Amino acid sequence: MIHRNSLTQLAAGLRAGKFSSVELVRAYLARIEASQPALNAFISVTGAQALEAAHAADRDIAAGRGGALTGVPIAHKDLFCTAGVRTTCGSRMLDSFVSPYDATVVAKLKAAGAVTLGKLNMDEFAMGSSNETSYFGPVRNPWNPEFVPGGSSGGSAAAVAARLVPAATATDTGGSIRQPAALCGITGIKPTYGRVSRYGMIAFASSLDQGGVLTTSAQDAALMLREMAGFDPKDSTSVDAPVPDYVAELEAPLAGLKVGLIKEFLDEGLDRENERRIRDAVAVLERLGASLCEVSLPNLPRSVPVYYVVAPAECSSNLARYDGVRFGHRCKDPRDLQDLYRRSRGEGFGAEVKRRIMTGTYVLSAGYYDAYYLKAQRVRQLIAADFKHAFGEVDVLVGPTSPTAAFRVGAKTADPITMYLNDIYTIGANLAGLPALSVPCGFVEGLPVGLQIVGPHFAEARILNVAHRYQLETDWHLKAPERFS
Repeated sequence: MIHRNSLTQLAAGLRAGKFSSVELVRAYLARIEASQPALNAFISVTGAQALEAAHAADRDIAAGRGGALTGVPIAHKDLFCTAGVRTTCGSRMLDSFVSPYDATVVAKLKAAGAVTLGKLNMDEFAMGSSNETSYFGPVRNPWNPEFVPGGSSGGSAAAVAARLVPAATATDTGGSIRQPAALCGITGIKPTYGRVSRYGMIAFASSLDQGGVLTTSAQDAALMLREMAGFDPKDSTSVDAPVPDYVAELEAPLAGLKVGLIKEFLDEGLDRENERRIRDAVAVLERLGASLCEVSLPNLPRSVPVYYVVAPAECSSNLARYDGVRFGHRCKDPRDLQDLYRRSRGEGFGAEVKRRIMTGTYVLSAGYYDAYYLKAQRVRQLIAADFKHAFGEVDVLVGPTSPTAAFRVGAKTADPITMYLNDIYTIGANLAGLPALSVPCGFVEGLPVGLQIVGPHFAEARILNVAHRYQLETDWHLKAPERFS
């Protein structure tokens, strides 16, 4: 079965002439069509464009041209602008928006030769932890469709886990790559803030959003990230720093590596079976030569309240542009300008987006700015300082990605606070701008759980190396849902 190959294997197979890009694209398009009723992972499928690109890729390969990913099929989370293709952000507000340009991430992967199969479902404007807030309906977990895949990159995670694509782009504002990676049993990396360009990536919270990838393995993630990362003058938050060859650095031994187990993550909110899988995974790292110690980050428990002040504040500002005038949804027959604004935004945004806009507007309002927003930013600096201190003692930090395995669809939609707490272990890395990834490390009651690995700024190569060496010793990342294997 061709879909059982990893991204790395597919790229090598194409160069060796074992199969063509057209064969690959047709095989994956057939799988997407067959799975869509059960999973709802895609919002748009670009079959005709993909086949055209596949034919071009086959010609390039035959002529000895092409990049590292020439002919390999991928898909994009539907907030990366893609020229000539609908980019909805999972919202009615942008249901009819066709982007006139490519996001830098899309352009870089296109330049590397990747073939885009379509745009993936997501929580509306990336606001959610379960992929249930999408205007286009919830995404289902391939391991059990009665459960959520995590969010907001749930479509990307479900598509990779079900082997509908070998890799997908995603974004992470408070855990939206790592949490769905854990819940779907795949590998997901959020790079250092500024490592991957945000140009053409529709904004939720500008100081937190970061593009990354979801794949089946750390090796594949290294290959994708190597092609995506780098300075972009079009993005004012992009960092002008050299990008290492992540693939070349995967094989370094772990002997002498100092691993810190985050004390605050092993709290009463962590499922005990989940904790056992984490400790088993850490034991593998110790067998590989790493030394383990417990590390405390005392301000980390404050990350959830800090995040839910900072992120909504930035979202209320970023989403002010959707007013029914320039682009996006526009109500019918407005009576006046105020009615146009009110009804266009009321009809275009879903409940969770409205909730966060209102929260953000409140914390930024006169009289509350100092009490909430400014104080949250100060605590954010304390959290970042805790991480900096920890990395003076250890090389990487580890812990669970999520408190539990996946939960049932609808189980938490009536209680936003309970839903928000699902990101309790992932938010800290976003507030500090650190690279972090999740790798599968076992199952609890038939559903995957993930090990989170966090590194210092620009240490993507290090955490990918740790994940890869772990995956050489285990086979959790090779397991696929039986229905889609």
